[in-house]
Amino acid sequence: MSDESRVPFETQPTTLETVPAPLEIRPPRGFSLFWRTFFFLALLLVGCIVAWLQTFRALEYEPRALQSAQQLASLVNLSRAALVHSDSIARVSLVKTLADEEGLRIAPREPSDTYRLYDADSLSRNVSERLRLRLGTDTVVAREVNGTQGLWIGFTIDGDPYWLLTDPSRIGPVAGTTWLIWLGTAALLSLAGAALIARLINHPLKKLSFAASRVREGDFNASQLNEAVATSEIREVNIGFNRMAQRLSKIEQDRALMLAGISHDLRTPLARLRLETELSVADPQAREHMAADIEQVNAIIDKFLDYARPDHLQPQEVSLNQVVDAAVFALGSDPNTRVSINIPPETIVMGDAVELQRVFSNLLENAQRYGKDPETGIARVEIAAKAKDDCVLVKLRDHGQGVVPDMLEQLTQPFFRGDASRTSATGTGLGLAIVDRAIARMGGRFALANSSTGGLAAHMKLVKAAT
Repeated sequence: MSDESRVPFETQPTTLETVPAPLEIRPPRGFSLFWRTFFFLALLLVGCIVAWLQTFRALEYEPRALQSAQQLASLVNLSRAALVHSDSIARVSLVKTLADEEGLRIAPREPSDTYRLYDADSLSRNVSERLRLRLGTDTVVAREVNGTQGLWIGFTIDGDPYWLLTDPSRIGPVAGTTWLIWLGTAALLSLAGAALIARLINHPLKKLSFAASRVREGDFNASQLNEAVATSEIREVNIGFNRMAQRLSKIEQDRALMLAGISHDLRTPLARLRLETELSVADPQAREHMAADIEQVNAIIDKFLDYARPDHLQPQEVSLNQVVDAAVFALGSDPNTRVSINIPPETIVMGDAVELQRVFSNLLENAQRYGKDPETGIARVEIAAKAKDDCVLVKLRDHGQGVVPDMLEQLTQPFFRGDASRTSATGTGLGLAIVDRAIARMGGRFALANSSTGGLAAHMKLVKAAT
């Protein structure tokens, strides 16, 4: 099998190997509409908040630097003037008063003092530059002198150098925790608003999705939407959907009524024709052909009725072993048909026993007609099943010539016949379409694939009954 691979589940016998069948159809992973809307709204709001904060800081930066430099220059000038115009006794008292009440410490500046300039960030460098412009080029602004941290400003009084120590918070920016608190508060409020807006936008869509799923399942009574909502666009959509659901419900009722009359209107004349044939036709061969034609018409009516059954079905626990055995028994004892079954005992699935037996009967009939071995002329059919997680995987295959790969997906379409070998068939072309619809009604999946060793294989994924 160079170009083929095994099916995604193991069954016995090993001759049931086929190329992969698309039973595992999963929607692409992604975010729901609510989370997508919420994410984009939150991203927009948070981006606006960050941009606003940066703009505020940029606009605040220059005025804060100018104001801080003016206040510090005023402190230095006032301190210098007070010290210059006071005598030696009052100067000591003044220095003590400034230290106790204003938090200003004035100390002589020694040549041996070591200091670190106040240039940690752009704001401090800007303030230092403005202080030098106001106080003189010999002004020194430091953030540490002789190991003592603070805001140190070096100035002179009558040629004598001094240090003025003050609190560095006078020119510092707003504390980082303050910005963080405000940013966090604004972000939380923005996210709450985004969640509320996303819910208001997506809630009607969620209701519409639920109502559409109810219509799909045939439950028209549970699919009504509110026609009195405040939003005009949503109200129009709800009204249109309700009218569509009502129209579909009426069509479904008309179809059920029509199907109820088909059995009586068509089968009663067929029964009379069969009776007249048996009583009036003397030629046995002609009578046999006429009876066969009547049976064929009757079988065609059965196929149409099976295909047109309502989609809504209440699943129940069904023994897969009993259903398959009943379908094989109904096939008869044709010597040219051999069926082998390999299903674990007590395999229980969720579905309808009659529908499931009809599924296997149609598949066996299809294999009996078109799945004969080209060499022996015998239709060998193999059925295997295996439980996997919360489902039961079933595979039914024959040893015929298979089907052209391009036609596999079309085989389940109503009235489609795959190749020239089917042109002589006397059926309606609804057998596999009935199988596909019946399995879908039971919540399962159905797919066809060519066997790697020849023949056609039908893959079924049925819901496993809870144990």
